[in-house]
Amino acid sequence: MSGPLRLVMVSGEPSGDRLGAPLIRALRAAAVREIEITGIGGELMQAEGLIPLFDADELAIMGIAEIAPKIFSLLARIRQTVGHVAAVRPDALITIDSPGFGLRVAARARAVRRDLRTIHYVAPSVWAWRPGRAAHMARFVDHVLALLPFEPPYMIAAGMTCDFVGHPVVEHAVPGAAAAGALRAELGIGARPMLVVLPGSRGGEISRLSAPFAQTLAHLGPRVPGLAVVVPASRNVAAATAAAAASWPGEVHVLDPRAMTPAAAEARKFTAFAAADAALAASGTVALELAAMGAAQVTAYRVNALTAMIVKRLVLAKHVNLVNILLGARIVPEFVQDALVPAEVAEALAPLLSDPGARAAQHAAADRALTLLGRGGEAPSARAAASVLAALARG
Repeated sequence: MSGPLRLVMVSGEPSGDRLGAPLIRALRAAAVREIEITGIGGELMQAEGLIPLFDADELAIMGIAEIAPKIFSLLARIRQTVGHVAAVRPDALITIDSPGFGLRVAARARAVRRDLRTIHYVAPSVWAWRPGRAAHMARFVDHVLALLPFEPPYMIAAGMTCDFVGHPVVEHAVPGAAAAGALRAELGIGARPMLVVLPGSRGGEISRLSAPFAQTLAHLGPRVPGLAVVVPASRNVAAATAAAAASWPGEVHVLDPRAMTPAAAEARKFTAFAAADAALAASGTVALELAAMGAAQVTAYRVNALTAMIVKRLVLAKHVNLVNILLGARIVPEFVQDALVPAEVAEALAPLLSDPGARAAQHAAADRALTLLGRGGEAPSARAAASVLAALARG
């Protein structure tokens, strides 16, 4: 086959951007043809050569109540993206995470072009909520790349092909003690207890979590003398993160990525994770990133009340932290919605900051979870690229 391989990729959130960038690298390494990639992606995917239609930050919205005011602009972006797919006539449309946006694009694009090949990267969590989504997806998705080992049977049963490819988080090298010590020295922390705090990568998350996180730190400070807090901000919400952290008690250092390249900012974030004694984090992919860097963690999360009321009726999963989901046990403490009580969150964090044994127990469990995600085997991004190319070869 002559000519370049044309792909349209659609990723609307930072988590998808972190998946899409290594996939692009691996595709370029594995493909025998030149690859042209257009669509929607963040700074990491753009750094790998994706030509964007618009700023992906517009799509970083989560929650029913949060989406409602922006529904018309989101629908316009869906129409724009579908129009682009129709004009480019790619060899495949690859949607990455963000099912609320990406799968709508896939459904409409398939309606416009029946022979369009569609691939979705990150199997929807049908084992956790709304199991009927798999059957709905099968109407317009051909192939799925699953991050978790138990997901392919759900997708295959619904009528799609699916490969477990593992999670790219296991590919990241862990910064050494020298790099971690250098960051601590740069911030003036030295050997004192260090807590990484991650209030989310969306504006809505930061606005909801800032106050309970601040109260948690107020409870924690007297229990952990010399505590230093480090906040690695996401670029798209760096200003909001810095503004929120300015009112938090104690010694707080915000790592602002805006003056850095995407790769340098990510490396600095992972160094902070590796240097920390513990982390307080919003729910999401960051749980696996912390585990991969060896940071003990506590999860705390809260969504809009309307979103919580609706989702509570649909959710099947017992856990929200991905380490806990993989192991089927609550290894990482979780404080979600009404259970997000700052004094109790501080109670869970204190031993992780002061007791090496408590940290070691969580590290050992996290290592088991990372093994399930492919650590020690072929790089997940290489497996994902091979899966994509094989799906295209099948036609």
